[in-house]
Amino acid sequence: MITESSLLLLSALFGAVVGSFLNVVILRLPEPDQSIVFPASHCPRCNAPLHWYENIPILSYLFLRGRCGHCRGSISLQYPLVELLMALVTVALVHRFQFSVATVGYFVFSAALLVIIFIDIRHQIIPDVISLPGIVLGVLFSLVSNTVTWQSSLIGLLVGGGVLYAIALLYTLLRKIDGMGGGDIKLLAMIGAWLGWQALPFIIFMSSTTGSIIGIIAMRSQKKGGQTRIPFGPFLSLAALVYVFFSDNIFHYYTLYLTGQWP
Repeated sequence: MITESSLLLLSALFGAVVGSFLNVVILRLPEPDQSIVFPASHCPRCNAPLHWYENIPILSYLFLRGRCGHCRGSISLQYPLVELLMALVTVALVHRFQFSVATVGYFVFSAALLVIIFIDIRHQIIPDVISLPGIVLGVLFSLVSNTVTWQSSLIGLLVGGGVLYAIALLYTLLRKIDGMGGGDIKLLAMIGAWLGWQALPFIIFMSSTTGSIIGIIAMRSQKKGGQTRIPFGPFLSLAALVYVFFSDNIFHYYTLYLTGQWP
């Protein structure tokens, strides 16, 4: 009989392996001439194919001391970080939802958000090939999940995309420049489809607050004033991940606030 600790360990290993694949997606997806399947894993600097022992999630990075075994070029810290994050997310999902439809669905959702976070940080784009299918999958997930209804999913899709579209349109009309990309609009529509409209107030508030704080810091350090641009997708994605794991606590404190019982 498999113990709970063994189950969580297996979940971590599986998550780390998936995280290794997500690194390939993050690296190759923004490049239109590259495939996420072929060729096999190789050093992005010298293109040398990796041996099996150089492709073990997290451990290979530590064993190689962060350098390619062929050209000795440095390996980005992103690789073990994504693998570790996906391992931790997988363990957290199994611990929270056990083995259920919710676990499988939010595993796919979380993997998509991790890819979006790192691609948006690096390239300041959110690929439609993730967000648009993600919207459809979110609605389909609501049909079989007990965590969100299909009505809530559809409203979340429409409201999520509509809110950011309205903000972006208003900003453009007032400032005569684009203040938010279409990728962010589609991302919030995807988040609304997966989590329902009830999640949107928290996600918009948290992402806007954290984004504003980081934006102010970036403006002061870069000295570009209003021309400073930071990707908003990571803040939306992180807020969505927080909601997945802490929605019960969020609603608890929200209820206390509305009923005047806030300590």
